[in-house]
Amino acid sequence: MTYATDPRVDAYIDGLPEWQQAICRRVRDLVHEADPEVIETIKRTRQPYFVLQGNICALLAAKDHVNVFLYDGAIVPDPEGIITAGHDNKTARTVAFREGDAINARALGDMFRAIIANNRAGGWRALKRNG
Repeated sequence: MTYATDPRVDAYIDGLPEWQQAICRRVRDLVHEADPEVIETIKRTRQPYFVLQGNICALLAAKDHVNVFLYDGAIVPDPEGIITAGHDNKTARTVAFREGDAINARALGDMFRAIIANNRAGGWRALKRNG
């Protein structure tokens, strides 16, 4: 799949250790596969964000893992239990990947598609307020 990339996101990923680069590139592919209109950008000075009518997710590489922050207001289902932190967070939950971890592409892609659908329906705040 080809998609428009932001060179600042490329620079962020290229500066990571190889195993973190692989995780970030796979997550990047998955979020773009979820919807061809996804746009990538940098927010908070250096964090890669993926947006479409609102935030979908962000990447943050730490010393021993990569966090994928899901901006879903905790309303997107997680039937396969891939969320690793933020279960009670009102704005975002996290999926953390460590070196050697497999990415459940189907489950993560399903969550991206659900977040995008919610964004298109007015965003998780509006959905929570109205529903």
